[in-house]
Amino acid sequence: MKKILILTNILFLSSVVIADKLPIKNQDVSPAQLQKQNKEIVQLVAKEESKTLPQKIDKYTTAISVKAKDTSLIYTFEINTGAKSDQAIIKEDHSRMEKAIIKGVCKRSRRFMNAKISKIYIYKSAISKKELFKFTINQAKCIDAYGIKYNLK
Repeated sequence: MKKILILTNILFLSSVVIADKLPIKNQDVSPAQLQKQNKEIVQLVAKEESKTLPQKIDKYTTAISVKAKDTSLIYTFEINTGAKSDQAIIKEDHSRMEKAIIKGVCKRSRRFMNAKISKIYIYKSAISKKELFKFTINQAKCIDAYGIKYNLK
C-alpha cells in the first residue's frame, strides 16, 4: 500500500510540474476557451506521463496507462492479487484505498482541481483483467470530503 501511495505521489508531482510549465490564462477568457485549454492540458499531461509506463510500483502494482478524456486524466493500474480473489480484494481493500487516493489527490493536485480537471484512478486485476476499483476525484469531491478551498472562479 505504501508503494502505491509513493507512485501516486510521483504521478501527482509530475502532473504538477507539467501543469506549472503550461501557459494558463484565465483573465478575460470565456468558459468555452477555458474548457478547450483544460482539454489541451490534459492531453499534454497524459502524453508526457505515458512515456514512463508501464512502471512497476511494488511487487503487487504496476501503472499501465495514463489517458486523457475531455478534462479528465485516467490512470490505470494492475494489481497482482496472487492467491487472493478479486472479490476479496474488492471487499478488503476498496474503502481504505479510496480514502488514501482521494486524500492524496485532493491535497497534491490543487492546480488541477482549481482548473476543474478531474482525475480517475482505475485498478484492475493483473490476472483476470477485471476492474477492481475506480475512483473519480474532482473539485466537488475534494471540497465535500476535506473542505479544501479552491479557486472557484
